[in-house]
Parts: sequence; C-alpha cells; structure tokens
Amino acid sequence: MTGEPNFDVWYLFALAGAVLLGAVLPVLPTGAAVSAGAVIASHHSPIGLVGVLIAGAGGAYVGDLIVYAGCRFGGERLAKRIGWLRDNASLDALRDRLAEHEITVLLTSRLIPGGRVPVLLAAGLAGYRWERFALVDLTASSLWAAVYMAIGLLGYALFDEPWQGVLAAIVLVILTTVVSNLIRRRRRNRASHPE
Repeated sequence: MTGEPNFDVWYLFALAGAVLLGAVLPVLPTGAAVSAGAVIASHHSPIGLVGVLIAGAGGAYVGDLIVYAGCRFGGERLAKRIGWLRDNASLDALRDRLAEHEITVLLTSRLIPGGRVPVLLAAGLAGYRWERFALVDLTASSLWAAVYMAIGLLGYALFDEPWQGVLAAIVLVILTTVVSNLIRRRRRNRASHPE
C-alpha cells in the first residue's frame, strides 16, 4: 500500500454523486472534484480519464436537469425561497440574452463560476423548451467536465505525487473562479456607472 488514493468504479460513482449534489446545491466545488478525479485517474489508470469525463458530465447533466425542472415547475416562488432569485431586473436581462443567443448563453453559463443557476432560472421561468434545454445542456455539461479535467491534467503534468497534482488542480480552479468573479464584478460596475 503506497497511501495513494484508490481509483475504481466506486470512485466514479462517488464523483458523479458529488457533482450531481453540487449542481443541485451549488456549494460544493464540483470543478475541483472533477480536476482531482483526473489527477487520480492519471496516476492509476489513464483509461480512467474516460470514466472521470463521463462521471463528471453525467453528474453535472442530471443536476442541471433537476435544477431546471425545479425552476420550470416551481416558479419564482420556489426560486425566491431557495435564494436563487433576488433581482428581477437581472433575471429579465438574462431572459433577453437567452432569447437572442440561447445556445451560447447556455453553453458558457456552465463554464462561468456562478453563472449556471441564474441562466437555468431564466430558462426555466421563461418556459424554455425542455427538449432543447436537455440537448444543449448535455453538450455544456460535457464541455464543462472536459475543461476541469484539463485543469486536473495540468496539475498532473506539473507534479509527481498525486496529492500535489490534486492540490494544484484545486488551486487552479479557485484562481479561475476568483479571476472570473473579479472580471464579472468589474463589468457590472462599469455598466452601472458609465462615465
């Protein structure tokens, strides 16, 4: 026993479950979980990367479908109760963007930290077609899992020990999230205070 994390089918089920839970309750670092899974798979079984991609994308996809269904059928009351909806003006702006650039908005919302839930809420409350959402979100979830796997593989390439790669992947995910949030906040401030 080397003390390294074990990688097997149960790990993939746990990863899919963690990503699903994090997609429904957006408090878990699901991107970091996929990145860490990529590092562990790379050290144990490179073919396991396919499993990490499927587990990550599958968990994200099912979680998104649950959130979308809640937004679609629960309406604004449920969204306000859960705390997803605070600002109707922002929701209206998202609806307009979704109507103009639906596929782009749905695809990129999965990649932007904190962008997924407002877009799912706007799509659900606007009555976006279920079949179309399911198809576009399958692509978005797969792309999201691939991006976070790539971050994990970067950590794997930089460090010899799995724990170092996992730590590097988590730090990269956190940095990506912080930078993305700073850029979004700066854009919002510019939009609200034009000079």
